[in-house]
Amino acid sequence: MTRPVIRSALSALVLAIAIGAPAARAADKLTIIVGGMEKQIYLPAVLTQQLGYFKDEGLDVELLNTKAGVEAENELLAGAVQGVVGFYDHTVDLQSKGKYIESIVQFSQAPGEVELVSAQHPEMKSPADFKGKTLGVTGLGSSTDFLTQYLAVRAGLKAGDYTLLPVGAGNTFIAAIKQDQIQAGMTTEPTIARLLKTGEAKVLVDMRTPELTKQALGGLYPAASFYVQSSWLENHKDEAQKLANAMVRTMHYIATHSAEEIAEKMPKDYYAGDKDLYVQGLAGGKAMFTPDGRMPEGGPETVLKVQATFSKTVKGKEIDLSKTYTTEFVDAANKKLTSN
Repeated sequence: MTRPVIRSALSALVLAIAIGAPAARAADKLTIIVGGMEKQIYLPAVLTQQLGYFKDEGLDVELLNTKAGVEAENELLAGAVQGVVGFYDHTVDLQSKGKYIESIVQFSQAPGEVELVSAQHPEMKSPADFKGKTLGVTGLGSSTDFLTQYLAVRAGLKAGDYTLLPVGAGNTFIAAIKQDQIQAGMTTEPTIARLLKTGEAKVLVDMRTPELTKQALGGLYPAASFYVQSSWLENHKDEAQKLANAMVRTMHYIATHSAEEIAEKMPKDYYAGDKDLYVQGLAGGKAMFTPDGRMPEGGPETVLKVQATFSKTVKGKEIDLSKTYTTEFVDAANKKLTSN
């Protein structure tokens, strides 16, 4: 390196420090992948960005979209992203395979999912009628896959009695129902409301609220969450705290604002062409969200029970639930909010 280049580099460094050191802030640039940003179950991630709460914490957060939580999980394990907005149950599934991830903010205490049955198949009246049918899930190995398998096993069916087909959500799910590629399937708002409005599907199993979830799964089921690799968390507690501060602030916002007010903050294309329907779905399912980002009491145990019912990797394994989530960061975030 020549002397002029060295002097130029040093001058640039001095200038960066003098004007606020954007180079130093680069450490706070984070990439988070979401298992379907348009789904209302994952609304807190986009809402946090829309409200400017990440920026308030000095974070430069990029949100990436993918159609299923299992794809997001794979990106995390590959080190391509720092965090995932997906279902908490992946923390249990991965621990059974010797991989450790932790939920640091819990968005919901219910899945916000519904098993819809095509209007073309009125003979399907319960999960026992899954036999011989093709069932839609967002992706194989996704949480919709997990929950569908649980409903089937609890109804007395075996894995070979039905077929699971990954069809995503939104337009692709709707097309699969219309074209009879699937006879039933698990999806979220706003896809649920769109199919119910046209009469092309009806509800078979509803898990959009804590009460309905208890009926379907036997307890609260912590679902949408923000999780990271345990190894990353050990070395990035400052970033984790800032992320928790921003997301917990959003959970308080959701708890204290109406569905209409929340919808107004979201990108307009998320309405799928029908804002009223979007608001209706959000109003009906808003109770699934935690008010403070904390893990619901007894929730991890319900998830483990559900997973152990059908999963060959989880069944019989010693799962340490204390390593699947932490309340350290949400506790500090809530303390900060209440003290302000």
